Amino acid sequence: MSDADVLTRLLHAVDRLDWTEIRRCFSDEVRVDYTEMSGGEPETLAADDLIGRWRRLLPGFDATQHITGPVLLSTDDEPGVRADAHVRGYHRLGSETWAIHGHYVARLIDGRIAALTLQVFYQEGDLALPEEATKRAGTRPREPRSR
Repeated sequence: MSDADVLTRLLHAVDRLDWTEIRRCFSDEVRVDYTEMSGGEPETLAADDLIGRWRRLLPGFDATQHITGPVLLSTDDEPGVRADAHVRGYHRLGSETWAIHGHYVARLIDGRIAALTLQVFYQEGDLALPEEATKRAGTRPREPRSR
């Protein structure tokens, strides 16, 4: 897996519910910051714990689609490589859609994501869909979706 494609590979795997591929994209620990979307504080947690959270949400949607712009790689004073990409995430449940538009900043160490920050530009659609999807996810299969 190369630095240039790990973020896009992650988001494709998310849309397929391919938990094995998702796990391959992450370091064992990952610093995540979704505070612009859901409040709280940034946190460092085991990749398996982060994936566990996603497993309790994503299967509740009928479909998701995450679209990234080009991934720009750069180096700075921090370890590893910085990867920046615009992202649009569409989440469908029934006839309703929740969309989030923003920018991902990832820190890559040895070709895996060690930190991931979502900078939110705006959201649209039904902002209550994540709560509904979480309720629904426990009753839906968690096997990969074919694409």
